[in-house]
Formats: sequence, C-alpha cells, structure tokens
Amino acid sequence: MKPFQKNLVPLIESSYDGLTLTEQEIADFFIKSVHEDRDFSAEKVAEELHVSVSTLTRFAQKCGFSGYRQFIFEYESVENSTSRITDALIQRVMYDYEELINKTYSLVDEEQFSRITSMLREAKRVYIYGKGSSGLVSREMKLRFMRIGLICEAITEEDMMRMNHILIDPDCVVIGLTVSGKTKPVLEALHQAKNHGAKTVLLTTNHSESFSQEFDEVLLIAQKKTLSQGNKISPQFPLLIMVDIFYAYFRNSDTEMRQNLFQHTLDALNIREGDQNGKS
Repeated sequence: MKPFQKNLVPLIESSYDGLTLTEQEIADFFIKSVHEDRDFSAEKVAEELHVSVSTLTRFAQKCGFSGYRQFIFEYESVENSTSRITDALIQRVMYDYEELINKTYSLVDEEQFSRITSMLREAKRVYIYGKGSSGLVSREMKLRFMRIGLICEAITEEDMMRMNHILIDPDCVVIGLTVSGKTKPVLEALHQAKNHGAKTVLLTTNHSESFSQEFDEVLLIAQKKTLSQGNKISPQFPLLIMVDIFYAYFRNSDTEMRQNLFQHTLDALNIREGDQNGKS
C-alpha cells in the first residue's frame, strides 16, 4: 500500500475562514500548487502572487507561525520529509479507511444510480429505514436530501417502521440501510413496503441473491471483516461514502433546480454556502 505522508495543508485549511481574501489566495497557492524545486523566498512568492511581503507575514502568523520564514521552513521540511507514521495501530486504521474507499469505487454502478435517481425524482414521498449506526446514517441522509428538494423521512425505531406501513403506497420509495443485511426490522419493513407497491432500495454489504429478487435495487457497499461490530472502523463509514456519492449524483440531476433549493435552505438558515465546511 502507498505510505501516508504528512503535510501542512490541513493546518492551512483549518485557518482558512479567518483569512482575508488576499490571504486566502496565498493559502490556495500553497494548498493547490505542485511545488518542485521552487523558490519560496518571500520576495519571489510576493512577486508571483502580487502581494506584499508583510501580507505573507500576516498569513503565516494566522496559520500559527511567528512569521513567513518559520512557515516556509516547516512547509518545505514537511514536504521533503520521509517520515512516516510508525504506530502499527494507526497505520492499520488508515489503511482500512483507504481500502474501504477503493472498494467503494469498484462497487459504484452509474446505471444503477441513474435508475434510483429516476425512482426518487418520481416519488411523492421517500422513507429511509435504519437501526443503530445505520439509523444515524438514515438521519444524515434525510437532512442532506431534503435540502435539495426531496420529501423524505428517516425512521429508526422498530415500532415506527411497523406503523409507517399504513402510509406506504405505489407513489413511495422506501430505502433500507443495514450493513450486515441481517437487521430483521429493516428487512421486514422493506418487504411490507414492496407488498404495498412501493419501490424499494436496500443498501448493504450482503450480496444475497434473494435480495435482488425481493427488492427493486440492491446498492452494495464496501465491507471488511468485523465491520458491523465497529471494531476499528465505524460501521456507518462505508454507508456514508456511498450516500455521499449518490447525493452528488442526485444533486447533479436538474442541477440548477437542486442548487436553487439548496441555496434557499441555506438562506433560511442564514448560512452562506462557503461557510459549510466549518459549520456542517
């Protein structure tokens, strides 16, 4: 596996909101540019970015350094460093996350995303079922999708899943989240929804042939041994990755309308979109 390397980018990004527009341009220079054998002297960088040396100094101080000289010393030292995280446990956790991301990429099926997107666009109501860690993801999924105009509700209690079936009809889409594919209340609720004529989507690591026959779509998520136990990796992590990818895909349908709805939500909360990284 590719070794993980440290750099100063996260530190710069953590200071970003407190920078002026000019200082943010400096930050972008160090975050986005590829710097190989580059002259980082204050005079050269100031000339290239059309800023003053004193502005570079203020930028460095806001990033927690005494001045630009200390900042660039640390920046170059980290960039050229061959140091690695040596703690085996930390490495294992990082590699596990990387492995799950790579597996998710392999599981993404754009044609399936297109089919599910069509279901959601045509649905009058969407219900998202999940328990435990999957229930947390269902709530997050509801909050994200309702901000772009999807009428949806997250249901995480078993009794509510049973009661909710009286509201299910062919105009609904019901999404079930279960990492193991063995959460009985979620599976039973999906079966009830299917019997009421609703479209059903299951997100799971369990590639069971019966699921493909029972539900309209089975969206597979990445798995790893003992994932559902939350041993080292949070069980909801692969679910969140797939939800994020699908959210981006769905938002890209009717892009202008979805963006307008998203902006209306932000306006209602009196939050600018640019503030989301620090406040979401």
